[in-house]
Amino acid sequence: MVPIDSAIIPRMDQTRRMYIRGFSARIVIAFLAGTAATVLGQDANMTKADSAFAKAIANADRSSLDKILDADVTWTSAEGKVQTKAEVLRKLPRVAFTNANAESKSYTYGDLGNVQVNLGRAHVLRVWVKRSAGWKVIVYQEVMSLETPLALTPGAGKDCENPCRIIPFTPKNETERQVAIAYSKLETAAHAHNSAAFSPMVGDEFVAASSNSDKLQDKRSRMEGFDRSKDGGVLPTPLLSARMFAFGDAVLMVSEHKPDRGNPLRVTRVWVKRGGSWIEP
Repeated sequence: MVPIDSAIIPRMDQTRRMYIRGFSARIVIAFLAGTAATVLGQDANMTKADSAFAKAIANADRSSLDKILDADVTWTSAEGKVQTKAEVLRKLPRVAFTNANAESKSYTYGDLGNVQVNLGRAHVLRVWVKRSAGWKVIVYQEVMSLETPLALTPGAGKDCENPCRIIPFTPKNETERQVAIAYSKLETAAHAHNSAAFSPMVGDEFVAASSNSDKLQDKRSRMEGFDRSKDGGVLPTPLLSARMFAFGDAVLMVSEHKPDRGNPLRVTRVWVKRGGSWIEP
């Protein structure tokens, strides 16, 4: 399931920020229903850092947040407002909700980790990176699901030239090239509603959240939707720009998209290399 500051994704002026309101975040991390947090394959230090983050937010503790937020963090609200670390610390944003009474799921993939917290239609993604000084939040993004499904889902159009056949992205290394190929293959399978091709491209823990949809989708429901020729509010959309950040066998991909209708989208993905192939976990 997003952005990181002028060094990663160019900062947007206020006009642009207003334009992307109603953005969509595809949260490609796992979570399961439950009243308490479930932790699988997670670094205990990241768990501790995430608890400290939630406490700092609840207490409006700027000093603690300063230590927890990565220098390259991008903070995106449910309204689509994008902020850098300096902007967040200058005036703390109002968050969609705190962790209390919410469902959460957490994973680590080497030096990259993620936490997704869900409460009703509100969803929060926190991507963590392991630095020399400890775990830091590099992405914070909120998504508010729709109350009812859209009549027409924004997408790439009938031919899906971008992102199915070409994408405006120049890889800087072999890892980025491989992830870019995997991304196009995944979107091609999704556009064709080909569940057989989609299945090996995502992990069993895959979950997608979008502000263009009224529901969360896991791997099973996504594939069932393909088989019924329904998209559930999540379709491939033309890529405008993307940045990738590799951490061993895990890659953070943040991107912006312009579908054939509706507002531009802001998307965060985590890619992991499993069995020699790059997949969305």
